[in-house]
Amino acid sequence: MSKKRTYFVKAIWDKEAKVFYSESDIIGFHIEAETVEEFEALIYSEALDLVIANHITKRDLERKSLVDLIPAIVWQRPELTSAAA
Repeated sequence: MSKKRTYFVKAIWDKEAKVFYSESDIIGFHIEAETVEEFEALIYSEALDLVIANHITKRDLERKSLVDLIPAIVWQRPELTSAAA
């Protein structure tokens, strides 16, 4: 059994700009949103495409099963009390 690729996304509150911005190990993944809900929606619409484009090689496609290539994306929700301050 092979190890599933796991990528991380964290939402960080920028008090000055009043937006959540991303910290992630997905190459090219940079998002901002005013709410956690908008942030989460952007993760689902953007992250997978960037993982496929920037982390999966042609060799991976030739040698690994599709199940092994599907990534797990773990995201860390911010503490909402920190965003309210």
